[in-house]
Amino acid sequence: METFGNRLKILRKEKNIGQIELAREIGVGKSIISLWEKDECEPTLSKLTSLAKYFGVTIDYLAGLEE
Repeated sequence: METFGNRLKILRKEKNIGQIELAREIGVGKSIISLWEKDECEPTLSKLTSLAKYFGVTIDYLAGLEE
């Protein structure tokens, strides 16, 4: 099963950016991106919205509700 962390990591790699750059873009620390990608914690709704806008995907896609 594809998790939020997997989807985030795939999107980030497709855009060819590092964790630090993504963290800067959405206003969090690099360690948070790492924790999200390892599925050790989940983003708040506002950060989930920021990620969806940044990557041009839906929140449902990030949450695994659609493919």
